[in-house]
Amino acid sequence: MAALGSNMPTLLDIARIMDPNGNVGAVAEIMQNYNDILEDIPWTQGNLPTGHQLNIRTSLPTPTFRLLNQGVVPAKSTTGQIVEGCAILEARNQIDKNVAELNGNTAAYRMSQDKGFIEGLSDGLADALIYGDISSDPEQFNGLASRYYSLSGETTSAQVIDAGGTGSDNTSIWLVGWAMDKVFGIFPKGSKAGLQHEDLGLQDVITSTTTGATMRAYISWYQWMCGIAIADYRNVVRIANVDVSALATASDTSDTSANLIKYMSMAIDYLPPGGGYRPVFYMNRATRSMLRVKLMDKTNVHLSVNDVVGASGLSRKELQFMSIPCRRVDSILSTETALT
Repeated sequence: MAALGSNMPTLLDIARIMDPNGNVGAVAEIMQNYNDILEDIPWTQGNLPTGHQLNIRTSLPTPTFRLLNQGVVPAKSTTGQIVEGCAILEARNQIDKNVAELNGNTAAYRMSQDKGFIEGLSDGLADALIYGDISSDPEQFNGLASRYYSLSGETTSAQVIDAGGTGSDNTSIWLVGWAMDKVFGIFPKGSKAGLQHEDLGLQDVITSTTTGATMRAYISWYQWMCGIAIADYRNVVRIANVDVSALATASDTSDTSANLIKYMSMAIDYLPPGGGYRPVFYMNRATRSMLRVKLMDKTNVHLSVNDVVGASGLSRKELQFMSIPCRRVDSILSTETALT
């Protein structure tokens, strides 16, 4: 009989989670990433079973200056269609019945396992939102980086700001103007929004396809069907090529870091005027830490830390630039290759 797979909890895993009294102890989630972008996305049901079709205006009619008694040539605007796809993010948790019931509190142990799976799914979605690319991973959806990937030659290049970094130790700052008709999350037509979880209870699980050996196991199923739609590409701005090693010198005597205040100020003007969206800056921990260091410079009057109420209902401190939140997304890498 084949040994129990490494993707299922073992007695060793149980020992690591038990407290001295034999109960399921609280787990310090040191593997947890912070991807605040998931709190900001407005979600809507797509108009297709596999995603959402957008109608995009591609040209405007040209008016005519006419003289009296002179006709005007008819004109029209043109539109095009873009289909944004959804991906299926899925996971299954299978726990040997004896392992789950070992400490006498099966529900508590399974709940501790569920938290890890939910965190893993959230991290996977955040990764796809930034770096998803169907050209290399067709099971995903296109994230931001696969749309805003060049400094010139593409329509979206007008929304990319070059912070001057070279090599492969760069990161990006993203400014997204969220709105239901501009940039928003989608889920397939007829499906449910958000992370779905189903307790499938006790089932027989095959542990060896060779011998047909089975065991009784508690099974949990998780699924998240989702994607991102960008109806107006001008509602996303990328500050690319931010040199991470140079960021470490921020506010030092020899400061070689990128002028983040300058580039973030520029990014705001890259968004369409008129509003109708909620702008948010996204950056990883290294970038936001250096931005916070710049708070010590009294001339940076547009950087501030304010009290806000998060999705959990709890108050917290939030870094803001010109009243726009600067939120942490650990999925944003510090090892990006410089855009050219």
